[in-house]
Amino acid sequence: MKALIPTGDPAEPVVLADVPEPTPRPDEVLVKVEAFSINRGETFKLENPAPGDRPGKDIAGLVVQPAADGSGPAGITRVVGHPMTGGWAEYVAVPTDALAELPDTVSAAQGAALPLAGLTALRLLRTAGALLGRRVLLTGASGGVGHYVTELAAAAGAEITAVTRDAERGARLSELGAAEIVHDVADARGPYDIVLESTGGQALPLALARLARRGTLIWFGQAGRTPATLDFFDFFAGPESAVIRHFHYLDADTGLGDDLATLVRLTSHGRLHPEIGRVADWADTATTLTDLRDRRIRGKAVLTLS
Repeated sequence: MKALIPTGDPAEPVVLADVPEPTPRPDEVLVKVEAFSINRGETFKLENPAPGDRPGKDIAGLVVQPAADGSGPAGITRVVGHPMTGGWAEYVAVPTDALAELPDTVSAAQGAALPLAGLTALRLLRTAGALLGRRVLLTGASGGVGHYVTELAAAAGAEITAVTRDAERGARLSELGAAEIVHDVADARGPYDIVLESTGGQALPLALARLARRGTLIWFGQAGRTPATLDFFDFFAGPESAVIRHFHYLDADTGLGDDLATLVRLTSHGRLHPEIGRVADWADTATTLTDLRDRRIRGKAVLTLS
């Protein structure tokens, strides 16, 4: 089969190559991929790929071989899946507990845009707890996670302040329910009950300073790729007895398949809207990756296999 293989070359990050078709484990189905999406973390890994790396965590397609142990959907079933690797290919093996069926009302492109960003947003908000009437500060709101968090949190009754430097994305976040848009964390007017922080560097201590007494900061990323520095005594200026909680989307008490089914249901009912900035043929993946790196794409990039 054909698959996209990392090169380590910034000018052409991936190339199409012939690789063996995967052999599913007993608890895996074989999916013929119709579409996959690209995540920011995957673009970071492409800068220095390890030998044998096969990118691809967000896919949608058709089950062509059901699991040997009888779990999961039967053959010829449309699904969205979240394998840990290998999704940028014609076929991928996906554990049956990491996929959900796609109804006809959700396209393959929409489905492929859901998994990592949608799972992160859903589980992040569960970690945050009750949201009705609470003030929430969201940094790094321009990406896929930020859009999903904004729409879901606003629907749950939170008052969201979203931080984005992009005016166009700010307008879209307002449409999704953000109460206020600021272009720098320093411009956010606290105090906030919850801070959702994903950029690191100077953004984290600035966001922490806007947290209410006994509030919670959930640290779920470091997209700026710069470590944060905190001063113990800064807590006495406002967020006394605050909680800083590390978050990883795979550390959850719910199953991937169950949460993917929730995301699919919300999308099917028009309550969640995947933000897709580009849909292109997978032959254009290398160009799409460089455009993502240079921020020429707003929203998720989805590649389709013809």
